[in-house]
Amino acid sequence: MKQQLLACLLSTMTGCALAAPQAPAPAVELHGQRFSTELATDEGSREHGLMMRTQLPADHSMLFVFPDAQPRWFWMKDTLVPLDILYFDAHRKLVSMQLDVPPCKADPCPTYPSDAPATYVLELAAGTARRIGARTGDALTIDADIGTVR
Repeated sequence: MKQQLLACLLSTMTGCALAAPQAPAPAVELHGQRFSTELATDEGSREHGLMMRTQLPADHSMLFVFPDAQPRWFWMKDTLVPLDILYFDAHRKLVSMQLDVPPCKADPCPTYPSDAPATYVLELAAGTARRIGARTGDALTIDADIGTVR
């Protein structure tokens, strides 16, 4: 750090900025498997979700965070990749799963409900929940600052 600071002070030909430490990328863990995740914590990001994506890597997810626990249902309008949709209660316990949900090809699109009130919903590439052995009651660990949920 001292050498970098000294180099910045001595440098007159080009600008120099000290790199600020970066926050770790958001991640979740389920049934011993870690996934990088995108957070959907406000109405706009929850409505858009994974729409128009042509792929979802096997180690990636989207976590929808809601301000309260209630029955939830998702649909696949404009979602181009098949998904597993996992519903978690306020204590981050898995309460319901909709597996291998196909993209919606024509309106009206079907909905995929939770079996119990949910506060968190995790979308994974189709087949992932089965591959990792996810089961009702599994705990979701969230390694991210979910901030204020709107």
